[in-house]
Amino acid sequence: MRTEWINQAALARPPEGGMSRRSFMKAGAVATSGLVLGFFMPGANKFARAADAAAKPVYAPNAFLRIAPDNSVTVMVNRLEFGQGVHTALPMLIAEELDADWSQMRGELAPAGDAYKDPAFGMQITGGSGTIAHSFTQYREIGAKARAMLIAAAAEQWKASPAQLSTASGFVLHPDGRKASYGSLADAAMKQPMPATVALKDAKDFRFIGKPVKRIDALAKSSGKQQFGIDFTLPDAKVAVVAHPPVFGARVAKLDASKARAIKGVIAVLEIATDRGGRGVAVIADGYWPARQGREALAIEWDTSAVEKVTTSKQMAQFKALSKKPGTVARQADVSKLAGAPKKISAVYEFPYLAHAPMEPLNCVVDLKADSCTVWAGTQMQTVDHAAIAATAGLKGEQVTLNTMMAGGGFGRRAVPSSDYLVEAVNVAKAYRAAGKSGPVKVIWSREDDIKGGYYRPSHVHRADIGLDAKGNILAWDHAIVGQSIISGTPFEPFMVKDGVDHTMVEGMGAPYEVPLKLSVHNAKANVPVLWWRSVGSTHTAFVMETLVDEAAHVAKMDPVAYRKKLMGEKHVRHLAALDLAVEKSGYGKRKLAKGRAWGVALHESFGSVVAYVVEASVAKGVPKLHKVTAGVHCNQVVNPLTIEAQVQGAVLMALGTTLPGAAITLKDGVVEQQNFGDYTVARMPDMPQVDVYTVASSDAPTGMGEPGLPPLAPAFANALFTLTGKRLRKLPFDLTTA
Repeated sequence: MRTEWINQAALARPPEGGMSRRSFMKAGAVATSGLVLGFFMPGANKFARAADAAAKPVYAPNAFLRIAPDNSVTVMVNRLEFGQGVHTALPMLIAEELDADWSQMRGELAPAGDAYKDPAFGMQITGGSGTIAHSFTQYREIGAKARAMLIAAAAEQWKASPAQLSTASGFVLHPDGRKASYGSLADAAMKQPMPATVALKDAKDFRFIGKPVKRIDALAKSSGKQQFGIDFTLPDAKVAVVAHPPVFGARVAKLDASKARAIKGVIAVLEIATDRGGRGVAVIADGYWPARQGREALAIEWDTSAVEKVTTSKQMAQFKALSKKPGTVARQADVSKLAGAPKKISAVYEFPYLAHAPMEPLNCVVDLKADSCTVWAGTQMQTVDHAAIAATAGLKGEQVTLNTMMAGGGFGRRAVPSSDYLVEAVNVAKAYRAAGKSGPVKVIWSREDDIKGGYYRPSHVHRADIGLDAKGNILAWDHAIVGQSIISGTPFEPFMVKDGVDHTMVEGMGAPYEVPLKLSVHNAKANVPVLWWRSVGSTHTAFVMETLVDEAAHVAKMDPVAYRKKLMGEKHVRHLAALDLAVEKSGYGKRKLAKGRAWGVALHESFGSVVAYVVEASVAKGVPKLHKVTAGVHCNQVVNPLTIEAQVQGAVLMALGTTLPGAAITLKDGVVEQQNFGDYTVARMPDMPQVDVYTVASSDAPTGMGEPGLPPLAPAFANALFTLTGKRLRKLPFDLTTA
């Protein structure tokens, strides 16, 4: 059996109601030899129903699993792998139930296709920390069904009962000593009926799940051999770079491209449609460097008259004024005791726009023909992007192939409801064809394009007024949040915006603490494209909640850990377990810290997982330093502890970056002021603290881990700095001089 996938055959939509067994067998025989399995489980929740109300089972012959005669087992990964480890975790789930030999497991990224839709979201997407949480049972069942078919094939050959046979490390075993490799049985297994139901292993019998397994892609990535989207090209592809308008949505007023066209290697200079109704100029050349030089040689006058020009300082002043006015109520509570409370906390928090700034900037290869379009890109949202590509190209869905490429980071930037960078790339390809040219085009964003290109984590202002009694008990909490909605105007609005409240703006507020919290929001409008950013709303809500709870503990003159436990009560078992684990492993309250260091604590739940941090920090000459982080994690069943550790370590560093001077996107007269890592700060290796990660043992179905490690880090750090300086930090990034 070949190891490459045959995407056109695999992704052809079957007749209404799914593919018959006879058709399934016929298609499988045509595609290749060996055992191939695949199925799609229609979504069961609101996301799936909204995305695909008429979802039917879709059978694609080589959709998920292929066992070849050479014994290799190839698993199609229905997500984007961009550093989070799904290229290993999903094959682990199949290997577990298949009883496979791990050395023979392979992973391949699936193209866009109905078979690969997330069982919960009802669309093909990598986001919301949903890969393992949503596909834990799905992928295990695929492995278990393949194992049953292999056993049935061996039983037929040996004239034995399937109940007599067992499996181990890629072999079917007979009690008399006979054994057959999965590869030798693959063709015969393909002829067996696929069982409707299978029994899955008990957690006590796991061989792979819960065990540290090295990543399949580790060698290729560490040796520089891994091909990412930006590395991919076609033999005759040309390279394009785009001059985007300096203000979002602006247009070209006047263009002089004579100097650009004179540069050796430049083939075409074409005006194209860009995101948000704007217009830009694409320079297409034989390679990136002449295309880049050509763009720099363009003389463009921009028309910004029809678009709003945001200035950060003015926006923050407006947000603060809005926070004092009545907003849309997201959560009701009696705050009448606020006025007469003996003790009060009043605070205003500011959070800037944040760029995703992945190591690999956006890129896309488009091969557009009269009757087809093939695209290669590292996309987090294949279903949405596939449809957008088809619509932009003026083609039917079946005429478009979207291949998923390995990506070097994303953090949400590759899951854009508007499909901005992919639509732009198709527009470049269309203009190229319209100019009488042919062949594929590779569109590459520079680092500057990426940082100035929008779709930021929104800026926010929080206003909090808390009343406490003489003992520090919270009597009333009046809270307002002001910021742009990332959901309004997107396909997600019908089920993620309720009664005017964007759920992502308020997630993480309140729970697990039993406090009388009245919460209101103001959905501000601004000509700045915004998007989810790793951990979404929890990027700001966790900071506010955990620093305010810490401040309340100080007012109550209680230990911050004890105070949190008091506010939680006994019903939040997972939160308590994560917090207790972090406290125990850190030595908090028992171990004496080095001179000049202080403890900081924070706890937060996001995407179904709870992460508690106990940190050690210091301040030297006004500069804060994070030395050590101890994490207590409750994500239910751990699939790969090495992945959990890596996710937490990466989240710690990314969250730490949000606290560093310069970690903000600012605008002046509509123009983004930052353009590269020289003026947009990200955390670097010298900033990295020691990170120890511990997980709470559990056999419950796993929850997400791609994002939950980020939210509690900054508040834990801020709480430690308060102990050291007596200053409460109300802004990100940190500024000790004004706190």
